[in-house]
Amino acid sequence: MSSITHALGNRNILIVGAGIAGPVLAHFLHRFGMKSVVVERTPQLRTVGQTVDLRFAAIEVARRMGLEEKIRERCTKECGVAFVDKLGRTQVAFHVDTFGGQGFVSEIEILRGELANILYEHTSHHTEYIFDDYPVSMNENNDHVQVVLNSGNTRNFDLVIGADGMHSTTRRLIFGDDSFIHYLGMYIAYFTIPYEDSDSNWARFYRTSGGRSILIRPDNQGTTRAYLAFYSKERGYEKLDKNKQKELLHKVFENVGFEASRVLNGLNNADDFYFEDIGQIKMNQWSKGRVALIGDAAHCASPLSGMGTSLAFIGPYFLAGELSRHRDHTEAFKQYELLTRPYVKEAFKLPSINMRFGYPKTSFGIGLSTAMQKFVVRPSVARIITKLMANRTPQGVSLPQYESRIA
Repeated sequence: MSSITHALGNRNILIVGAGIAGPVLAHFLHRFGMKSVVVERTPQLRTVGQTVDLRFAAIEVARRMGLEEKIRERCTKECGVAFVDKLGRTQVAFHVDTFGGQGFVSEIEILRGELANILYEHTSHHTEYIFDDYPVSMNENNDHVQVVLNSGNTRNFDLVIGADGMHSTTRRLIFGDDSFIHYLGMYIAYFTIPYEDSDSNWARFYRTSGGRSILIRPDNQGTTRAYLAFYSKERGYEKLDKNKQKELLHKVFENVGFEASRVLNGLNNADDFYFEDIGQIKMNQWSKGRVALIGDAAHCASPLSGMGTSLAFIGPYFLAGELSRHRDHTEAFKQYELLTRPYVKEAFKLPSINMRFGYPKTSFGIGLSTAMQKFVVRPSVARIITKLMANRTPQGVSLPQYESRIA
């Protein structure tokens, strides 16, 4: 049994999930004098995944971690995104600097696996990581939470923080069923395909009727990242085995134009294939007793928001900082939510806009979307939109400076 301590700087905290939010939280808990243990379901660090980005205040959080330069060094160097027709001809293009670097492509684009590695390497020397294990029960007592792991190990912690994604085990154990998940009627598959000479530092985005789209993006590893997205009223495809999911994608995207044949051929041999039903997590409260949620476990806005990774930096910074300020964890959890929710609110506005204009369902909708894109990309219009975006988002809200307890 681990000892339970209650001094402000000596809390013993379990973090469930070693993705992005968990290690970010572990870093700041250590900096503010608290001890954490990270437990991860997978046998080793999950280093696969597609391109993610950092925006707004998340860049400042990375800077305060001392990681901004290292993250920028490993960026994909993506120049922007070009919307193309079925022959691959560019219809409209958005450079990374369009909308102040906060448009379709951010100034910081990095492979998820690269970012996960950076965070793990940065925290593993002071944080205990337990792989191939996960909680099966959590029982709160007056002064601690007793956690039973799948391995049979039982440990006590002052607090438990769930950073285990949209389908969070922590959320299910503490808050009950998955009624917090709201599906958006879209499926997305991600995988890596071989690089070809037609690829460049520009992402290419193709949309066709039926709400189907193909996105091809560069990486910094000599390969190319592919995305296939489609609308469907049918549910349950995410429960199929991988071979059945690949068969489904072949059926949906066969002969749709652009580089569909190449992408589907690459799909057959992809060993990093991932398929998901796009949804959001909407909760009125992110904590209960001595357990709180961060990142997608608390407020997944869906990949369509483009803000998930940024929130995985911002929320943990606030949570660790407020825990360092408050002896009462309930007050710390309350302040963490008050500070984080403005960012989450903005993130939740984006998927509906992106689905309407980025993923139209009809040929008419695609034409209308392209015409609007050609209008907004004009320099004079883009400058106005950049200013509006700066005023709309909470990026102007300064991040509190929390007192570090380590040198």
